Amino acid sequence: MWSKVAEFIRKHQLLSCDGLHIVALSGGADSVALLLVLKRLGYRIEAIHCNFRLRGEESDRDEDFVCQLCEMQNVPIHRVHFDTREYAALHKVSVEMAARELRYCYFEQLRQDLGAETICVAHHRDDAVETLLMNLMNGTGIHGLTGIRPKNGAVVRPLLGVSRAEIENYLHSMGQNYVTDSTNMVDDVLRNRIRLHLIPLMHQILPKSSENIAKTAGYIKEAEAVYEDAIQSERSQMVKPIQPAVGTSDQRSAEIVKIACLQTLPSSECFLFEWLRPFGFTSAQILQINESLDVSSGKSFSSATHVLYIDRSELIVAPSYQPPSRLIIPEEGVYPYQGTIKIRFSVEKDIFISKSDNCATIDKEKIKFPLVVRTIQSGDRFTPFGMNGSKLVSDYLTDKKASLWAKRSQLVVIDACGNILWLVGHRIDHHFRITPATKSVLKIELL
Repeated sequence: MWSKVAEFIRKHQLLSCDGLHIVALSGGADSVALLLVLKRLGYRIEAIHCNFRLRGEESDRDEDFVCQLCEMQNVPIHRVHFDTREYAALHKVSVEMAARELRYCYFEQLRQDLGAETICVAHHRDDAVETLLMNLMNGTGIHGLTGIRPKNGAVVRPLLGVSRAEIENYLHSMGQNYVTDSTNMVDDVLRNRIRLHLIPLMHQILPKSSENIAKTAGYIKEAEAVYEDAIQSERSQMVKPIQPAVGTSDQRSAEIVKIACLQTLPSSECFLFEWLRPFGFTSAQILQINESLDVSSGKSFSSATHVLYIDRSELIVAPSYQPPSRLIIPEEGVYPYQGTIKIRFSVEKDIFISKSDNCATIDKEKIKFPLVVRTIQSGDRFTPFGMNGSKLVSDYLTDKKASLWAKRSQLVVIDACGNILWLVGHRIDHHFRITPATKSVLKIELL
């Protein structure tokens, strides 16, 4: 078996000959075989054992066993004890997830402390098959059909090319014993049910079913590389960053995709999945988005961190937004707003009319402090400069083809009477314009 493992390590470039490698050693057959094979192959290794204190005397038995094994093999060992149930309760996660988080966090900490290159864990081919079946039963895309990867950062899996039966036969041939985790024999979780019931049934139907599934996962992994290349090419062509508009309180950038371009792809749903998944959107939401591409503008979908807008002929995904509190302007001066915006209010004796989107000039005698800066609200109206009748701010922005993303954080400056003086970045209200009778100017600038 060790020659198969050596070839697998070489093929996937998992371990260097001169580096230090940490072996996660539970005492079970898989990790014991991993320790012995890597030692046989001449790698410089140290072991680590985690006692999660979940199985009473059995946990202590495992710890004693691995200590004796490492002493016999002359392999340095590091031990750590965790109060796993307390961690799970504190962080509101399952005991299984708590054990995983504790284990891998400590593995990485120890790796850095020792200057080790990798953390070697003992997942084998049958584990990869179980993972693929679990993902398939729960519903998955192409990434979930590739099983377990040989390498994930500093974590490597040298035994993925061999089966559990090969591992047990190898240990039996050496007369090497190991310990058994009794919880693996209880079918209380999906993985154990698959391991104890489904896979044995599959082997009755077709003895090489696990081997064939593992081969298929390998083929899918090759197809995944082609898929990823195509997705990245499409993404680079279709996804464009857009910067926030002048006069909006949310100054974070967003991303935009043209719906017409999206609909020319072989699979718009696949593209949307790969584009939106990192933003926290679920598979069900992405399916709804794909089915909504032809609906009227205005529909939106929210994840925990982002919002996607269907806005006319475009999809816009932007960070979630909480409207900021109102900013009171009691007098002239420079006022910070939302950390990224500064607004200066000053009174000028020289009479002039600004033509900049970042600056408004208003008849000072027509307004009364304190002023207020806030985002637009439903029902806001003003009379755009040059017009006679009033207009809903939302309608004005729609006419100007402002995106839903820009509208949600559009700023206005209002006076003490609640009148809109300036739709920031757009127009002042006609009633507060500069006229021949103006004696002084209130200048409002975005800095």
